[in-house]
Amino acid sequence: MKVLVIGSGGREHAMAWKLAQSKKAERVYIAPGNGGTAGEKNCENVDLLGHDPAEEEVQEALIRYVIKEGIDLTVVGPEAPLAAGIADRFREAGQPIVGPGAAAARLEASKAYAKSFMEKYRVRAARSLVFTDISEALRAVKAHFSNAEKDLPPLVIKANGLAAGKGVIIAEELEAAETAVNAFMKEGVLDGAGKTLVLEEFLRGPEVSVLAAVSVSGGGKGVILPFVSARDHKRRFDNDGGPNTGGMGAIAPVPDFNAALQKDFEEAILAPTLRGLEAEGFDYRGFIFFGLLIQDGKCYLLEYNIRLGDPETQAVLPMMNSDFAELCAAIENKTLMDFRLSWKPGAVCAPVAVAAGYPGDYRKGDPIAFNEASFAKTGAVLFAAGAQCGTGGAAGSGLRSAGGRVLAVSAYGANGEDAREKAYRALKAVHFEGMDYRRDIGGYPAP
Repeated sequence: MKVLVIGSGGREHAMAWKLAQSKKAERVYIAPGNGGTAGEKNCENVDLLGHDPAEEEVQEALIRYVIKEGIDLTVVGPEAPLAAGIADRFREAGQPIVGPGAAAARLEASKAYAKSFMEKYRVRAARSLVFTDISEALRAVKAHFSNAEKDLPPLVIKANGLAAGKGVIIAEELEAAETAVNAFMKEGVLDGAGKTLVLEEFLRGPEVSVLAAVSVSGGGKGVILPFVSARDHKRRFDNDGGPNTGGMGAIAPVPDFNAALQKDFEEAILAPTLRGLEAEGFDYRGFIFFGLLIQDGKCYLLEYNIRLGDPETQAVLPMMNSDFAELCAAIENKTLMDFRLSWKPGAVCAPVAVAAGYPGDYRKGDPIAFNEASFAKTGAVLFAAGAQCGTGGAAGSGLRSAGGRVLAVSAYGANGEDAREKAYRALKAVHFEGMDYRRDIGGYPAP
């Protein structure tokens, strides 16, 4: 079958790479793709609109393309087109697509809606309050920090809406909290995403990401099939220092996410989420991301994402033994209940290389040097994110930096230490001006 992947990041490169391995995949197209997908075996980038079109125009062009080219299945990577209703429009046009409808996409697009959903269906999560009035939000912030407790916990401030990973602030003190509230609600630094705010209880403990396949349609009985656990490293610098980013690397599986925690997650979070999706009558045929925090031996849900995570996908998909194209088809055609996922033993470590200045203003356009022989010895895979073609060539060659998170190196090993050693050895075979990365993904320090 012909498969189309929508998106241009490292997640989409990993999805296209895994889809292209399927014997069922005649050809994998990526719209618009990036420099890495351009050189991937059995893959082809599709740039339908060269200017900066409106989302509706993009969706119309994509539907025309899949009809004209006879695309059998479309798989959506990022959240923005899903929130804008691309899955609904494809299905109305009779075109198979993997992704939730716009109604279900509110679970990510609206933090306020997601919190109300969690409360309604008794999904275990942090306590929270929602504000649409800045004065009321500021009063709640002052009330929190006027508490006489000696060890006052921070306050989590979440912008309502899609914010490209920049909509969560953990404020340690009153001044920082007030600055965040004013920036989101008054100054509109997130283009309106923070006009509604969620103030949330701070939970302390390790975070875990669980990606999953979902097939729920029309209020009938559905299924959520979880993947192996993963852990994203969000902070910019080693030892979890510096600002939050879109993700500096990931590992899979998570060593401390044991069978007891997996069972607790499935009972306290996954099961009630599935009941809610069924009860709401959503057409949710796609992927879901559970962002978890572990406190006192229990799983708490921090957030839903209505797609695969980035960079977690770059660590999880290399662990998958199953045919990813067949999995996507089972999601769309409602046979996921009968699908049996299979995973490799061992582990994957996937650190991310970033441009100088990231997550602030960063350099672009630097050539990416790639020692293919040294890289190949590690068995690692390079997934491009903010990278575009320079002079062309195979994946990893002829590339120039074009974003803050430039690429991920994903290495499989017999265990976590083996995977980490291979990943950092592979990174030494890649270079661009100003390139930096955390040295503690999967353990500290890097070899």
